[in-house]
Amino acid sequence: MSMEMAAWNSLYSAMTAQEEKRPFSRATLKRIASFARPHRRHLVLFLLLSVVGALLAVATPVLAGRVVDEIVGGASSDTVILLASVIAVIAVAEAAGSIATRWLSATIGEGLILDLRTTVFDHVQRMPVAFFTRTRTGALVSRLNNDVIGAQRAFSDTLSGVVGNLVMLTLTLAVMLRISWQITLLALVLLPVFVLPARRMGSRLARLEREAADHNATMGTQMTERFSAPGATLVKLYGRPAQESAEFAARARRVRDIGVRTAMVQWIFITALTLVSALALALVYGLGGWFALRGQLDAGSVVALALLLTRLYAPLTALASARVEVMSALVSFDRVFEILDLKPLIEERPDAGAVPDEPVSIEFDDVSFSYPAADKVSLASLEEVAVLDGRGGAPVLHDVSFRVDPGQLVALVGSSGAGKSTIASLVPRLYDAEAGAVRLAGVDVRDLTGDSIRATLGMVTQDGHLFHESVRYNLLFARPDATDDELWHALRRARLDTLIKSLPDGLDTVVGERGYRLSGGERQRLTIARLLLARPKVVILDEATAHLDSTSEAAVQAALGEALSGRTALVIAHRLSTVRAADQILVIEDGRILERGTHADLLARGGRYEELYRTQFEQPVPVTTTA
Repeated sequence: MSMEMAAWNSLYSAMTAQEEKRPFSRATLKRIASFARPHRRHLVLFLLLSVVGALLAVATPVLAGRVVDEIVGGASSDTVILLASVIAVIAVAEAAGSIATRWLSATIGEGLILDLRTTVFDHVQRMPVAFFTRTRTGALVSRLNNDVIGAQRAFSDTLSGVVGNLVMLTLTLAVMLRISWQITLLALVLLPVFVLPARRMGSRLARLEREAADHNATMGTQMTERFSAPGATLVKLYGRPAQESAEFAARARRVRDIGVRTAMVQWIFITALTLVSALALALVYGLGGWFALRGQLDAGSVVALALLLTRLYAPLTALASARVEVMSALVSFDRVFEILDLKPLIEERPDAGAVPDEPVSIEFDDVSFSYPAADKVSLASLEEVAVLDGRGGAPVLHDVSFRVDPGQLVALVGSSGAGKSTIASLVPRLYDAEAGAVRLAGVDVRDLTGDSIRATLGMVTQDGHLFHESVRYNLLFARPDATDDELWHALRRARLDTLIKSLPDGLDTVVGERGYRLSGGERQRLTIARLLLARPKVVILDEATAHLDSTSEAAVQAALGEALSGRTALVIAHRLSTVRAADQILVIEDGRILERGTHADLLARGGRYEELYRTQFEQPVPVTTTA
């Protein structure tokens, strides 16, 4: 490695490493070891090759010095050719070892990334819905990208670098001291001139890089929000395009200015260190030549010392930043482990069973529920706040009891925020009741496997979420083994087949982010088609017709009537016209069941339901005026 390359490496290490004032954690080291254990064979071979590479790197300058001595001493050409051949063999071995080391480094590093990412991804999937409602998606994705890669560098770069550099430094110092301790000590005197500016300049550049990263992140957030379909619509309706453009341009100009300053500081620094390296080589050649002319040193030794000088500075500068790099890697590991240490609130019991293979009922038995506090489901770093709100959630449901017999349709109505969607979310175990029990087919849902609950229950939520994938993909998400005929049958029942056939790519048409290439009613009908394809025994509809116009609503209601036939159904609706035929209607207010009965019974009773119904359907009395 040249001295210029050593300068670049030192500067890069100082810029990218983030020193943390914190002790080593044995628990963290043990967990790191558990992730490294599957790669231990590759790690051992990797370290051995790193040591061999360091030995070969020191051997070449020594042999080069021998060649010079043999030439000056008038040795035979065979000896010189032999030494040159050995140097060539070492060069080939170094190249082969470098390729092998790089392959092992990539294999270990990418394998570790795979292990960490899949572990974190699987863990995050087990987190409750409350976790996702509080967490910033970008911060969570960053853990799976930036921090995982930062942790990976501990194995692929830092570990091998520390081992290889220690071996190279030890051997280089030993050889140089043996050749000339005076020149070696003088070379070490110049080391602070080489290392300290890199640390100081690196910190300065790191601040510039962090500022640029912050501006880039802000621009990225602005673009992400403004370029999404709802964001772009909001900007066009209420935004100020000129101001948006000015804010974006100001940040972009600041990034440009930082880029120019960074480039100049880097180049000035590298130029200065190149000058230092040239002065160091001049010192070796000058002092070494003086010793050689006095007969105290061989000419070959002077050449060897000059070549060994780069083998001395490069590992010294790398090791000077090694502790900071190790601490930075540990910080990345800790940030990954921080996610893994969040305990999912919904755990499947080891002895959990399947939903009984029979018509399924839904039962709520004195259920009370409060949404979990932030410190139970989230992290301050993921919400970008200093301290999480540790207060417990206010009670949302109070002693709710009702039963939906197999094949029955029960409707939940009431004011917004009364607790209807909360009741619906407890059935598929998106949350667990704090008191009482929720049962499917007479079995507490906490005693059932997640797979059996998902196979038994289908749900259409109010927002009708779709992935940025094809129509086919969004449908197959419910039943991966469904045939095209079954897909078209589900679309036909959802009154959507004509539309999909008219699209350019049919089932392979991409619906866009969150399905925004479709209208609101079309999106909702596609989610209903997905439900129909799954053919669950229990159906939950949470405002499934909320975004439909009158024509679409009538079509989907007909399809839902067919789909709900013979199935247990729990329907949430604000439009009371959609629940007139329900077997039972529950009026929910303030987390309690205020009234229950059929449509006719509740109207005759003259209570809250009758008030809601009158509000929706009572025609205002025309106001007449007299001239």
